[in-house]
Amino acid sequence: MNDLGEFLRVRRAQLTPDEVGLAVSGARRVAGLRREEVAVLAGVSADYYTRLEQGRERNPSGQVVDAIARALRLGQNGRWYAYQLAGLAPKSETPSEEVAPALLQLMEGFDSAVAYIINRRLDVLACNDLAAALLSPLEDLRPMMTNLFHDPAARDLFDDWPAVARESVEALRLASPDNESVKQLVDELLASSNEFADLWNQHGVNTLGSTVKTFNHPVAGRLTLTYQTFDIQSAPGQSLLAGTPAQESLAALKRLT
Repeated sequence: MNDLGEFLRVRRAQLTPDEVGLAVSGARRVAGLRREEVAVLAGVSADYYTRLEQGRERNPSGQVVDAIARALRLGQNGRWYAYQLAGLAPKSETPSEEVAPALLQLMEGFDSAVAYIINRRLDVLACNDLAAALLSPLEDLRPMMTNLFHDPAARDLFDDWPAVARESVEALRLASPDNESVKQLVDELLASSNEFADLWNQHGVNTLGSTVKTFNHPVAGRLTLTYQTFDIQSAPGQSLLAGTPAQESLAALKRLT
């Protein structure tokens, strides 16, 4: 079984017949959908889908991947990930680790928002003073994924640590197919964290997008930020995260300065 086959198998097992509108009669011996059911929903032969899932069919067309993505309810991000695994997506450009001076100046201009630049590994490449103060309980600001699973301070800092961990793992998976640096990080975390491995093996895929995070900061107290993520077109692989406070968190944010 190859990576695409493993992804399809796990996502198939997570769907129930009810979720895709299939009638069920009698006992079922498998969790989730059967291969034959996915094949019917996708409009391909059961033999072809089985070969695809087992890794014996390695060159599916975009039309087939689209049909299977719809059948498995993968959504836009899951579909793009399947395209990457099938070799149908263009290779990503080599990411840059250098943050442009104009971006640094932009971040420092955010006087009421935390802001930082991350790469595909979700490493923090640069941040403004508010973000540095917010994340100061962490031993090392840069390796955010390692922090989440190995720095005890992260579990205290992030109020809903399980949700933050899941969202981060799903974003990391989306970046992983053609990025050797991300793959190396994944291998390290798989070997060192059972919690990471459990989340990784669920094959969830998503972007960081827009999200709300609540922090328990030792100085500022409890504060809630709404984050937006922006891809930086001039530096492929880099993203800008900006978090603005809820009204009730404005005072707490000011205590960070």
